[in-house]
Amino acid sequence: MSEIEREAMEYDVVIVGAGPAGLSAAIRLKQLDAECNVVVLEKGSEVGAHILSGAVLDPVGLDALIPDWKEKGAPLNVPVVEDNFYMLGEAGHLRIPNAPMPPLMNNHGNYIVSMGNVCRWMAEQAEELGVEIFPGMSCSELVYGENGEVKGVVAGEFGKNADGSQGDGYEPGMELHGKYVFLSEGVRGSLSKQVIDKYDLSAEHEPQKFGLGMKEIWEIDPAKHKEGSVTHTMGWPLGGNAGGGSFIYHLENNQVYVGFVVHLNYRNPHLFPYMEFQRFKHHPMVANLLEGGKRVAYGARAISEGGFQSMPKMVAPGVALLGCSVGMVNVPRIKGNHNAMLSGIAAAEAAIEAIAAERGGDELTAYETEVRSGKIGQDLRKVRNVKPLWSKYGLTASLVMGGFDMWTNTLGFSILGTLGHGKSDAEATEEAAKHQPIEYPKPDGKLSFDRLTNVAFSFTNHEESQPAHLTLKDAEVPVQSNLPKYAGPSARYCPAGVYEFVEEDGKDTRFVINFQNCVHCKTCDIKDPAQNIVWTTPQGGDGPNYPNM
Repeated sequence: MSEIEREAMEYDVVIVGAGPAGLSAAIRLKQLDAECNVVVLEKGSEVGAHILSGAVLDPVGLDALIPDWKEKGAPLNVPVVEDNFYMLGEAGHLRIPNAPMPPLMNNHGNYIVSMGNVCRWMAEQAEELGVEIFPGMSCSELVYGENGEVKGVVAGEFGKNADGSQGDGYEPGMELHGKYVFLSEGVRGSLSKQVIDKYDLSAEHEPQKFGLGMKEIWEIDPAKHKEGSVTHTMGWPLGGNAGGGSFIYHLENNQVYVGFVVHLNYRNPHLFPYMEFQRFKHHPMVANLLEGGKRVAYGARAISEGGFQSMPKMVAPGVALLGCSVGMVNVPRIKGNHNAMLSGIAAAEAAIEAIAAERGGDELTAYETEVRSGKIGQDLRKVRNVKPLWSKYGLTASLVMGGFDMWTNTLGFSILGTLGHGKSDAEATEEAAKHQPIEYPKPDGKLSFDRLTNVAFSFTNHEESQPAHLTLKDAEVPVQSNLPKYAGPSARYCPAGVYEFVEEDGKDTRFVINFQNCVHCKTCDIKDPAQNIVWTTPQGGDGPNYPNM
């Protein structure tokens, strides 16, 4: 616990993060017990400001939470009407037929949505039930009880100087205590990371794997727009350099979501994920769609891709990890929001049962049991080998073997058992000397853009007088180790241009952290070869302000 004296407020359940998991938990808690005292703390300036997802939403989670969501005006307005898969070459494309694909890959009954807007609507439903929601409230510390249990968080600390000292307008924030604390921070949340480390929750589980997802919203020529059309591609431009692919979703108002995912277990440190995305848009199929249109928003975030075998233990004394804090994305379906919602429901039900039994501060084992054996576990178990097959044998083999394995899992068995992932994404990075540099075309300013220009379309803002929320364990590592051994990969893997190696007037190279640019994707915390960069929350309200992501 911090030495700073703070006021404390008591709740039954404290929820960190107003994403689909946290809001589902809040709603379900109040549905089950209207007297349950629930608070949701969100670091974004408003609910939805930090939400970025594809997204094609499977409504199974929403059906379970709010069955009459249509009547209540949930922003699920664009049902999927067309589902396309393509393998790209540099100048052409090959349609992959839908028929051989396992049924779970079918998007019939799903909706193209802005998850930011879905979360804004869910927050309204939660507040109508009496949930207290506080945006702009970063949770900077965990609060522990006498027996080592998590009993709360520190939220709303403002006004520190750049050196960490207390400024003139310093506000210490408050401690919010709960019988249980739910961490629904999304991928690689700073408090979730601390809990996983403190209680060794990843022991006996495979390392988590990640992708970097980048997304732009485009307004296109109405003549080219096909509302409800969903397209996924694989292949070019990544080829053998990295796993990944793209998505193109046609939503309302002649808008299109254009996204690109790069798996972060790539070996070549010269790879530049952001520039792979920009190059992708020059493929004839994509360029024809976007020409004459305009990009109106940009953002990026990491995606948990480890699947069933990488989910850590989800509970520790007083605390439960929800949604992407655990890693519940179904990689071949490119969907995780439905499982995030289901996890929130399961955590809420376990907590209400425990509170009714006058428990608190213990492990909600019923939650973990439900996740692993219920709908979430069943969803993820069927596809558990797709990611390791792709990582080990490449795209073509994974399409054949992974497809076969998904089919057999649909029937209830797998001849492959459960494959492991092996190395973490940081450990997968090889020394630069083993690889050739990659030449990337200069952005043309029409279809492709430089990073700093695009970051302006994430509407990111950080108060510059505060301490940098990106810190180094050892300040010497970037220049003394990462630059000579790995060609300074942080200058490339960051999709927001936060990191630079600067040489001035022939003097020694300096490592510069432009934390003001950060879009909170957490890639640096994941991919840095030395695991030397630590991402923490800035003061509340800072970061991107995503519209309709």
